[in-house]
Amino acid sequence: MCRFLKKEIMKREHESSTGIGDGIAMPHAKTKAVNKPTVVFAKSEAGLNYESLDGQPAFLFFMIAATDGANQTHLETLAALSRLLIHPDFVGKLRGATSTKEVINLFDEAQGKSDSAEADDNAISQDKPFVVAVTACPTGIAHTYMAEDALKNKAKEMGVDIRVETNGSDGAKNKLTTDEIERANGVIIAADKKVEMARFDGKHVLETPVSDGIRKPEELINKAIAKEAPVYYSSGEKDSSNGSSQKVSIGSRIYKDLMNGISHMLPFVVGGGILLAFSFLLEQYFPSAKTFTDMLGAISGGETGAFLFLIPILAGFIAMSIADRPGLMPGMVGGLLAATSGAGFLGGLLAGFLAGYVVLGLKIVFSKMPKTLEGLKPILIYPVLGLLITGGLMYFIFDPIFATINEFLVDQLQSLGTTNAVILGTVLGGMMAIDMGGPFNKAAYTFAIGVFTTTGNTDGAFMAAVMAGGMVPPLAIAIATTIFKK
Repeated sequence: MCRFLKKEIMKREHESSTGIGDGIAMPHAKTKAVNKPTVVFAKSEAGLNYESLDGQPAFLFFMIAATDGANQTHLETLAALSRLLIHPDFVGKLRGATSTKEVINLFDEAQGKSDSAEADDNAISQDKPFVVAVTACPTGIAHTYMAEDALKNKAKEMGVDIRVETNGSDGAKNKLTTDEIERANGVIIAADKKVEMARFDGKHVLETPVSDGIRKPEELINKAIAKEAPVYYSSGEKDSSNGSSQKVSIGSRIYKDLMNGISHMLPFVVGGGILLAFSFLLEQYFPSAKTFTDMLGAISGGETGAFLFLIPILAGFIAMSIADRPGLMPGMVGGLLAATSGAGFLGGLLAGFLAGYVVLGLKIVFSKMPKTLEGLKPILIYPVLGLLITGGLMYFIFDPIFATINEFLVDQLQSLGTTNAVILGTVLGGMMAIDMGGPFNKAAYTFAIGVFTTTGNTDGAFMAAVMAGGMVPPLAIAIATTIFKK
């Protein structure tokens, strides 16, 4: 049984080190070899090289052996330990403990204080400032609860009442109530993943990474109390007059919006492209399978299948990134107009940004409407006026302009000689490989997608060059780590 547990422990360590830093390691595993959940504590006076996240030796070790199954025992144990290990004085006492009994007493005492503090959280004074917070990290284990405890402890020092909701791996705990949100001076969202936001409509919301919740709790609480955060609107509007927790450059914003469109378009490119290539292959080697190849062509090709959606999806999700859900429909229709008019990929890009900023402008124009008419905005005003303005501008002005530009570019690409095409493909492949998902990579991919969606015979060559270049870094890493493990 120990052999099976050890195997699972080591398997977990191969995924990533469980040395969380600050001299602490928390190896853990779930296996059928364990009948009863158990935590083993050990310590090293000299410290061990545990390949911890901070690169420092580990002195305290908590090995969690959990039973296999649907229960979340090991995750709950990790969360409870994380809460206790956020306190430097507690960690210091553990490192100084000289007996098993002393360690057990330290945990009993710390857990008693934790339970008492949690009970005190429910007694909220009407005379003190009151803040609510949500903490969440991608894995939902350690940092979620460390940020919770850091905020609670600092609020207690400052004489501020606080309620913290945790969005951990086992779901949301201590969910904030409507009354608590209504009473709060401000809201802190210390999260690295999406949390439910619509409930904070009309409140001053400070959005920040979960690491700030651990490292800068006092700063966050002060900003929340002073309402130094923008007012959040569930429709996507923001009141920028109150400042912003994070300033984003125009270039970064455009890049984010563009990538939102491309990432949603990618499944259509991959699904349609592979099925279309498969249909060509079957058609060449198995001419008798015409019915099947016709079906593959129909569901993947440009007139009826997946490729029909490339530019509308691109434009729609660019607009949605800019203006939230109200931008989606005008953006998709603008993209469809670009695709059917010959404006192509470039026209679709413009349609997405145009629709997004048109709807954003409508939100500003109608921001002073009476509260009783708020419901008309998302179901009537934004769809009708957004579609009318975006569609009108695309139909009368931008589609004809970009159709001409697109036709010129297609002619130039199709007239490339073999030598020039190879040079351009080499440059695109190199850009795709050079920075592993950075701006050069995305620029090359965007160009190849543009060619892919607008040209006839040359599209496959440039897309193949880009895909080949993109495979170089992962294959090189796989080979290097397999042959040279150390």
